[in-house]
Amino acid sequence: MKNKNFATLSLLIALAMILSFVESQIPSFFPIPGIKMGLANIAVVFALYKLSIKDAIIVSVTRVIIVSFLFGTSVTLIYSISGAVLSMIVMALMQKSERFSLVSVSIAGGVTHNIAQVIVACILLKSAVIRYYLPFLIISGMLTGVVIGLISAKLIERIKK
Repeated sequence: MKNKNFATLSLLIALAMILSFVESQIPSFFPIPGIKMGLANIAVVFALYKLSIKDAIIVSVTRVIIVSFLFGTSVTLIYSISGAVLSMIVMALMQKSERFSLVSVSIAGGVTHNIAQVIVACILLKSAVIRYYLPFLIISGMLTGVVIGLISAKLIERIKK
């Protein structure tokens, strides 16, 4: 069973990395820079609901670290890891409570990811002006959270454990 779990985690990390790369190649549909769909989170949400919280954390953090080293910078890593950690905490707590739908959990993950990144930006830039960007990021986090949640729910429904 350990080997099967390791193989599943490896596939989910690889899928998340591929989705991150694919998303980086797609021109942004949003006029505001930095807004992305977060396609890699399909693998994270899948791991959260089909495997365990620990496995979802492994998928999320490993993907962020590897993608940042391959395609980003140290600053990319700081922004991405802060968003990943806060969103994982919130999604794990919501999922564990069993009071929220998968789509609600995904929305919360998207929104908190963006909030964490704005907090980090305020700290790194030593300016609170960036907070005015937050309403746009919250809206985009909600919209992309719905899309990622719906895709993840359909995937989970179709794939047996």
